[in-house]
Amino acid sequence: MRDHPRSDGGPHPEVWTGRATNRFQWLLALVGAACLALGIELAVDSAWSSGLAPLVMSVVGCIAAGLLVLFGTLAFVHVAVKVDRECLEVRCGHIGLPRRRIPLAQVAGAEFAPHVTPRHWGGWGYRWRPEKGTAVVVRRGEGIVLRLWDGHTFTITIDNAESAVRVIRARLRPPAPDLV
Repeated sequence: MRDHPRSDGGPHPEVWTGRATNRFQWLLALVGAACLALGIELAVDSAWSSGLAPLVMSVVGCIAAGLLVLFGTLAFVHVAVKVDRECLEVRCGHIGLPRRRIPLAQVAGAEFAPHVTPRHWGGWGYRWRPEKGTAVVVRRGEGIVLRLWDGHTFTITIDNAESAVRVIRARLRPPAPDLV
């Protein structure tokens, strides 16, 4: 977590960055790695007498499940948000995928959400629910809710969400005309 000033009157940084992390996802990644290791162990040390088809199905199943769980959880260990003058960018995991860029011209408003939980969205990760919109949920806690001009919403769990909302709102306001 990066520490951002909480003052309302001060100037906002040129580029605001923040992130949220879920350490529990590392345990799920270990389960995926264990499943992957089991598939490799079955392939290397196969003394199955019941035939080749069950062995291949077991090996492929363990390796596929292991890779799916391992990479699926590592993609959502953390989320990073960057807000600059033109857009808000969300990157997930260590590779930065999935990634979403939302131009601030498409944002109608931003609200602080004090309690975003995976239960409300159907779990961790990149989520879509017809009645709620789209979300990136990596942990429960505070978050940002963006209202887009097309009627959709986009929710992100992020540390220091109040500061992010202030920065976004300041960038949505048209600049004051210079008085001469």
